[in-house]
Amino acid sequence: MMTPMRYVVLVLAIIISLHFILSFSHEEYGRATSLSRLSEQFGGSSPQPPYKNGVPEEYYVPSTPPVQGRRANATFVLLARNGDLNGVVMSMKQVEDRFNKEFQYPYVFLNEEPFSDEFKERVSALTDAKIEFGLIPKEDWVQPDWIDETRAAEERKKMVQNNVIYGGSVAYRNMCRFNSGFFYRQELLAKYKYYWRVEPDVTFFCDLHYDPFLLMEDQKKVYGFTVSLYEYPATIPTLWDTVKEFINANPDLVDPDSAMRFISDDGGETYNNCHFWSNFEIGDLDFWRGEAYSKFFDFLDEKGGFYYERWGDAPVHSIGAALFAKKDQIHFFNDIGYRHNPFQHCPQGDLHKKGKCWCNPKENFDYEWYSCLKRYDALFA
Repeated sequence: MMTPMRYVVLVLAIIISLHFILSFSHEEYGRATSLSRLSEQFGGSSPQPPYKNGVPEEYYVPSTPPVQGRRANATFVLLARNGDLNGVVMSMKQVEDRFNKEFQYPYVFLNEEPFSDEFKERVSALTDAKIEFGLIPKEDWVQPDWIDETRAAEERKKMVQNNVIYGGSVAYRNMCRFNSGFFYRQELLAKYKYYWRVEPDVTFFCDLHYDPFLLMEDQKKVYGFTVSLYEYPATIPTLWDTVKEFINANPDLVDPDSAMRFISDDGGETYNNCHFWSNFEIGDLDFWRGEAYSKFFDFLDEKGGFYYERWGDAPVHSIGAALFAKKDQIHFFNDIGYRHNPFQHCPQGDLHKKGKCWCNPKENFDYEWYSCLKRYDALFA
């Protein structure tokens, strides 16, 4: 007979798997996430965390472009292929309309193959901001020679047999490894301190009349997110054992005021699978370039789990941020309405009105039972 806990784990695995492969309509999304009452059973109330106080008014600017005003050393980063062009155009047009037409931050596009002239022409037509196109070095993208391909192929075969999403894909693993440890090392990003990651086919629902990069800079934030949820355990069976091995060897690198409680319910003995959904990130490139995360990624990479399993950049980034930053250096961008199918964050109340958000506030993932936002809130309780 299945115990209640095993039932919860089974349902959770099914839902997390589905989020990779389903592209819900808004109406379907509303039905799929009508589980708020269940979320109350998994959490309970807690004091208002700092992000619910709102953004100070001094960050807001007039509707005219503040190109000559104070600016952060920041850029948008888009990893895309030529075949992603239509999805890139959709995402980029919204970034411009919702935010960047006022701020004119530059863009860096990265691809493992040269961008086509059509790609360059169509995205360049969307903005007056500077755009740079980078070719990823082969050694930063392809599966390393030291990976045992026989072993890796056997593990991919097992994942396919077990219906693990992207379980048989080497290309997906290349992408996860690149986003985990190589994107911030690219030559075109060397001159920047902050980045905003944008992906094809995402939606931004709200006008943003303040500069989130300056908020990051002034408040010494290193990582910003909009959605958090549980990782699919079948993709990372030995990741946390590897993390513990690193912590035991480098205890001085873990910040005393870290967000460990976001990722572990027992002081680091086990991983609760919570992570920030890294398809949206606003972050500090110097944090990833720093000693702690650099050593951490290199340690993980040497274990081969990006290829022998299917370690994603979302749990790797999240664990890195949770361990090596102070908990108050991680910021929930509550006022940035965002959707990556099938989940979305839709600002509520005054934030919805202030941003002229067009998402349905009832379709909001924040406190559904498979969201991890309550665990983030609990860091400040």
